[in-house]
Amino acid sequence: MDIRFAEVVKVLENVEATTQRTVMARLLAGLLRKTPPQVVDKVVYFLLGDLRPPWEGLELGVGEKLAIRAIARAYGVPASRVEDAYRRVGDLGEAARRAASEARKKGATGILSFVQAEARHLTMGRVYEVLYRVATASGEGAQDLKVSLLSSLFADASPEEAKYIARFVVGKMRIGIADMTLLDALSDAFNVDREALEKAYHVYPDIGRIARSIAESGEEGLKGISVTPGVPVQPMLAQRLSTASEILGKLDRKAWCEYKYDGERAQIHKVGDRVKVFSRRLEDITGAYPDVVSYVRDSLAADTAIVEGEIVAYDPSTGDFLPFQELMHRKRKHNVEEAMREYPVKLILFDMLYLDGRTLTDLPLLDRKAMLASVLNENDNVRHADWGIFVDEEKLDVFFYEALSEGCEGVICKSLAGGSVYEMGARGWLWIKYKRDYRSEMGDTVDLVVVGGFHGRGKRAGLYGAFLLAAYDPSTDSFYTVCKVGSGFTDEDLVRMYQMLEPLRIDHRHPRVVSKMEPHVWFVPELVIEVVGAEITLSPLHTCCMGSVKPGVGLAIRFPRFTGRYRTDKRPEQATTVGELLDMYARQKRVKAAE
Repeated sequence: MDIRFAEVVKVLENVEATTQRTVMARLLAGLLRKTPPQVVDKVVYFLLGDLRPPWEGLELGVGEKLAIRAIARAYGVPASRVEDAYRRVGDLGEAARRAASEARKKGATGILSFVQAEARHLTMGRVYEVLYRVATASGEGAQDLKVSLLSSLFADASPEEAKYIARFVVGKMRIGIADMTLLDALSDAFNVDREALEKAYHVYPDIGRIARSIAESGEEGLKGISVTPGVPVQPMLAQRLSTASEILGKLDRKAWCEYKYDGERAQIHKVGDRVKVFSRRLEDITGAYPDVVSYVRDSLAADTAIVEGEIVAYDPSTGDFLPFQELMHRKRKHNVEEAMREYPVKLILFDMLYLDGRTLTDLPLLDRKAMLASVLNENDNVRHADWGIFVDEEKLDVFFYEALSEGCEGVICKSLAGGSVYEMGARGWLWIKYKRDYRSEMGDTVDLVVVGGFHGRGKRAGLYGAFLLAAYDPSTDSFYTVCKVGSGFTDEDLVRMYQMLEPLRIDHRHPRVVSKMEPHVWFVPELVIEVVGAEITLSPLHTCCMGSVKPGVGLAIRFPRFTGRYRTDKRPEQATTVGELLDMYARQKRVKAAE
């Protein structure tokens, strides 16, 4: 059983044409409903622009030049012609569609006759199979094999099918279908409780597997999904408050507090001698941290475990912690050993989610801490986060300032109640960030998503001079604008921003973006950057918290400035939320009134 690839492409065309998220979800539900269970996972992966869940790290390994060679070979045209078309339209998918259309009109044959291609009709299963073979091709002659496989696929494709195959191959689908939108579609298509789907997704973030499970067995299929070593779970997130008094009030006057280190949050899975390190975005970053792998093998006395912590760079001559940005040097794919020597790290652990066959996420915090302590052999490279239990506001404040003096961002305060479970994927009040006070000026940074760009002038001509930024609303799975930022960027930053954003460029507002402003260019909401500003004010121009304070106005950041920090460790859904900004605004106003 299979589904014609043309049916998938038709839905993709309709999805691309809409700016309404609800319409997008409805279109996807219709497609999933008529897809046979045997290939529903493959359809889901293709919609997301992946072959497997991202945490598996399977990549096609095909760059633009290789893709252009495959298109040219399939349609019997010079590669330079395909490249010229790509340069003109800025979309390799459109260049492939035009090449396929022209070849058909002229009756060109390429590597296969178009008479054969018309009779063959591509299926989703065939497309997936070829792309998977491309991704797994290795060794001598792998590049030639990749070109050959892709050429055969393009030759069998209609012009419209070729467009989306080409986009998929170079990782620029430009549709921006999000995980949460697909969960909505799956819920509708198979009549499965949306909450149950999201819970399964937080435990096992593989939407392809989830889709196949419910397509075959309905909601019963979700019962077999559980925390699995080797498969990252969605990390628990924290709310934020600005005073020790408020925090202790929220946590029943008693809290476990630990330093909030300025490092890379890591979820580490150990199965025997095999160790995997996953980022906050659930990407496999094991290759960047061979030293961390060694630390875990030596210090964790458990056969199977999942622990969480922060990987923090430090200066070996002083022992002082270094800022997060220093860790970016560790993301090199080459010269890893050299980067490891130049930017050594320590591993600071703070939670345990699984131990030797037992899932710990439903246990209270203190029980999880005890389990971690029972198997952790602390040393110079690995240790538990600095911590304390506080009932007194003044003592908590002292601990907070000690954390700042040690180069940390602040502290995380955690509930000690019996219900202090590990809430996968949730941003609740069991964990609360205590950073800097939100006085009349913003004393803390926020992480916002780039959703639009404005063309630069003068020395910024040819690049983007400013960017439209948005906060995330988990209740609607949408992004609401909160500022336009153009300051704080160096010339190098502007070039880098242009390079990072070009693959995300689309010709209409994304369905998950709610905006009154009209930038020159829209982007798929993906890139997160750190911003600070003078204060949070009311604004009729921005949609963040629209109507929450006064009718017809939202919240905006006044005099925003880029801090220089790219939050590549965060998914857009992990950006600062509209609720957090509303809380920051309310506290800021109370402080002003008191002054």
